[in-house]
Amino acid sequence: MSLPSGYQLKLAEKLTLLNERGRGVLVRIYNIKKTCSDPKTRPRFLSDKAMEGPIKFINKKFPHVDVRSSTQHLGPVHRDKGDILRVLAPFYHSLLDVLEFRDHVYELLNTIDANHCFFDIHINYELTKGYLDLVVTYASLVLLLARIEERRPLVGLYHCAHEMSHGSGDPGFARLGQMLLEYEHPLKKLAEEFVPHTKAVTSALLSLHPLFMRRNRDAEQWRSEQLLSLLSTPGAMLSPSTSDTAACEYLSLEVMERWILLGFLLCPSALGSAPPCLQLWRGALRGSLRVSLLREEALPVHRVTEELLGSIKGCGKRVADVKECREHAVAHSASLHRGRRLFLLGAVRELEALLSDQPGLLGPKALLVFAALSLCRDELRWLLRHCEPGPRPKGPEDRAESHGAELLFRMERLRALVRGRAGLLRRYHGRYLARFDALLLSDVIQNLSVCPEEESVILSSFVSSLSALPVKDVDDKEQFDFTPLRLDWFRLQAYTSVAKAALPLGSNPDVARAMNLIVFHTKLLDSLEELLEEVSDLSDLCFYPRPMEKMFLATLEEPSMLRYSIAFPLLCSHFSRCLHPMCPEEYPHLEAAALGMCNKFLEEMARQASTCIMDACAEQHKLSEQLLPKHCASTISKARSKKSLKQPPKKGETERDKPGAESQRKDRTLTTNMDKLHQTLAELSLSFNHAPNITVFEHTVTPSEYLSSHLETRLSRAIVAMAGYSQATQEVARPSEVLAGLSSYVTFIQSLGRFMALDTGRIVRNVLLQQTQPRDGAGEPTLTTIYTNWYLEALLRRASTGAVVLAPSMQAFTTVHREGEPGFSAAEFSDVGEMRALAELLGPYGMKFLSDNLMWHVGAQVTELKKLVTENMDVLVQLRSCFCKPEEMGALLPRLTSAENVLKRMTIIGEILSFRAMAQQGLREVLSHHCPFLMGPIECLMDVVTPDTDIQVTLSIFELASAAGIPCEVDPALVNVLAGSKTAASSPEEQSKVSRLLLLFVAVALPLLASEPASVYSPELDGYPNNLHCLAKAIAQLSAALFTVHNTNIEAHLKEFLLVASSSLLQLGQDTERLRVRNRDSIALLLQLIVAESSFLSLDMLESCFPYVLLRNAYREVCREPPR
Repeated sequence: MSLPSGYQLKLAEKLTLLNERGRGVLVRIYNIKKTCSDPKTRPRFLSDKAMEGPIKFINKKFPHVDVRSSTQHLGPVHRDKGDILRVLAPFYHSLLDVLEFRDHVYELLNTIDANHCFFDIHINYELTKGYLDLVVTYASLVLLLARIEERRPLVGLYHCAHEMSHGSGDPGFARLGQMLLEYEHPLKKLAEEFVPHTKAVTSALLSLHPLFMRRNRDAEQWRSEQLLSLLSTPGAMLSPSTSDTAACEYLSLEVMERWILLGFLLCPSALGSAPPCLQLWRGALRGSLRVSLLREEALPVHRVTEELLGSIKGCGKRVADVKECREHAVAHSASLHRGRRLFLLGAVRELEALLSDQPGLLGPKALLVFAALSLCRDELRWLLRHCEPGPRPKGPEDRAESHGAELLFRMERLRALVRGRAGLLRRYHGRYLARFDALLLSDVIQNLSVCPEEESVILSSFVSSLSALPVKDVDDKEQFDFTPLRLDWFRLQAYTSVAKAALPLGSNPDVARAMNLIVFHTKLLDSLEELLEEVSDLSDLCFYPRPMEKMFLATLEEPSMLRYSIAFPLLCSHFSRCLHPMCPEEYPHLEAAALGMCNKFLEEMARQASTCIMDACAEQHKLSEQLLPKHCASTISKARSKKSLKQPPKKGETERDKPGAESQRKDRTLTTNMDKLHQTLAELSLSFNHAPNITVFEHTVTPSEYLSSHLETRLSRAIVAMAGYSQATQEVARPSEVLAGLSSYVTFIQSLGRFMALDTGRIVRNVLLQQTQPRDGAGEPTLTTIYTNWYLEALLRRASTGAVVLAPSMQAFTTVHREGEPGFSAAEFSDVGEMRALAELLGPYGMKFLSDNLMWHVGAQVTELKKLVTENMDVLVQLRSCFCKPEEMGALLPRLTSAENVLKRMTIIGEILSFRAMAQQGLREVLSHHCPFLMGPIECLMDVVTPDTDIQVTLSIFELASAAGIPCEVDPALVNVLAGSKTAASSPEEQSKVSRLLLLFVAVALPLLASEPASVYSPELDGYPNNLHCLAKAIAQLSAALFTVHNTNIEAHLKEFLLVASSSLLQLGQDTERLRVRNRDSIALLLQLIVAESSFLSLDMLESCFPYVLLRNAYREVCREPPR
């Protein structure tokens, strides 16, 4: 049995394939235009100066380019013919695709005209939509092709290179060149081409009239109709939202405008054929100034329409209509669309709230959701399209308004809601199809007056397929595929819409109504994602970067809109849908653009959030500063003055508020800076918490990581700024004050974890760990560097000049106040509390860096001392052999040079080591408080060390203990420094000899200190005003480290030192010159300090060489005599 002609035409198949092919060719032509207009990507031949002559020649002769007789003009082309063929082949074949597509479109349009196809968007929706899409795609393709300025050089260069390489031109060149000539004025040529198709195009457009006039209304009319409202009819809330043509309810208003405006551009004669045509055309012209061709490529529709109609006789009235519509659009379209956006915002907000609370309503009201998404998408695209350069509507408001962000956000929420309730939609509409749609279609078929066999078979198969659906709950994992059913319905529309069809669809609209509803329900079962993309795809916004950024910045400037700012990064996840399989070359460019925009949005959001957080931290820091002990002096002074006679306040003295006064308010409406920061932070937190991850072109982006990165950077800077270090004035904040400020910052940041998806612990750990290193992640100085430099350059340098004295009784350095010098209290930076605070700030790593720097300076001093020993080597050797012979020693001592220098350098070493010991003690106390479970085992390891333990094992244990702040018999850091300073030029024996003579040098030089006025022991300081007591630590620790390096007996060498020092001091008692012995008793006490500092010496050893009675007498004298 032969099929009737309608079945042989295959209109449905051809429309489907040609529309898809047309979109692909359109994207390729767009890509050619963008590639050639960008200097970075355009083929080099178009910019090469050597090619300017050939290109001018080709443009002049195109398309009749005689290659063989024009070799003098085409020499550069012949030289690069291989590269030209390779580079321009994709461009040339894309233009050939346009020619091929045009041929197929002509053939199909002629076939449709010959068969007098019937079009009505409400009845044969797929057929009418496919026809109008094909017409508009073809027109857009021609218009876009005419915008490629380099189209002639591209085709001409390829043709010349092809003929030079193969001996003949490409077979398609002649027709392609002729096509390019014909479309020099594309609209005029298109209008001529579509004269035979005017009737079909007009009938299709006229079917849009009731739908377009109903949808294209202002916000007040929508509001009066209660559009998109579920609450307007509470009794019908559970009733399904239906329509004769469900797809028309979510058909894009922008698409309809494009159909109307471009359709009547192609068929201008239809404007005078019927009043509805003119009404449609005028309504579309009043709504927009620009019509999209593809992506951001738009057509200034009023200008081109006016030019086209002006060139046609008898269309003067229509030109006046165009001018009137343009003036109306300029004056009123901005306010019209702004009103629509504000209405949609309220409607979608209500819809989302109701469906979130009662998701079961999504089943019957799904059509309402898709209609809302479609309207929102249209308004957003209109907004960005009219922000681009070109004609703009007038309006007092900024078109890049912040409300667009909330509209985007609400769309994302609705999309997420639909996706999350996909199972509910499947269950509801699966039952709907089986229990209602199948029965309705069966009744419609039975009521048909005429139903030919072929149509009856197709319709009966629809009923069978739907009736076979499970009546019970549909399993969420069950897969449905109704694509064959929908394609068969499309075919049936084509079969029954031709002239003289056996079952004319126009005469049987009930079939179309039932099938249109069935198609919508089947899409909810098997093509939900495609349906969402159809109604809410915003991928074209990728091509409006500047308007997008403008809208984004407007959102950030409005505090109440900050919570919706995440909509912009989420929007970037749509951009992957811009890709078309026919143009894979676009992938890297689109990927880079999408990731760049997403990165820019998230960076700006993170910057603003981190700024807000750091401002709030600064406010908390100010409050915590009020509680510092240094501020209590004025409060105590005022409290004491109240008990005495009241004194009038001094002029200019301001009353200082007590801490906590900021929390007292008489009026809650008065907002403080902290209130504003909390509000901003709450809004931004909602934004960052909305999406844990965003997928952009197969890249997973985590918004919270951007904020974490910004917070780490800014927190590091804030911590360093709290130190207030000035290298010029050597001013710095006390460690305890910085620690208090840091605690307030950390406390606030840790509180963020309660309402923001941030790993605050990781942020704080990373920042604080960086502060324990010399440089942070950005290469900037840290607290470790600042305080290391300050203690070395300020405190210890002043100690070496005598301006600062170590006071063992206070366990701190104190300042020696001198007239004319600025006030500086060393105790405020070096007492026990400050050392603990310093250890808290720097941590073990930072304290090790500080220790290493201190030891480097000690090593430098030791190197200088060894040079002085070398200079006095001969005298020292003789002194060592005759230290028990006073006469010989008396003769040799005057021959020593730089003895005072030796004592001074040893004192500096002692000051450095004393400060290090104080810092180590602070570190030990901090670690004992924070991790006693770790300190216990380390201290037990120290107990294991005995004199018989291997020296390397001992040093390893000592190094571990020293890192924890535990004092050791031998300082491993000092050992490492001294071992590294050994020179290869001298033998180990020679170096050991220098070390022994160094101790001897110090021992014989001690009596020289008795003549110094400042060498007076002070019971208040428990030391000497010139820091001589630091000599004890220097001698004890330096001797232990030196002889450990040389692997000799430490105790024996220290005993030798005691003998020489005791002998030298005892001989001082026989000196009769008063000035040289005036502080003999104070110097004698140094011996006991040395014994107390060294674990290798004991009082018994000291008693054997220096009678204790002398020490007792010395203590009595220094405590009885007033300081001199």
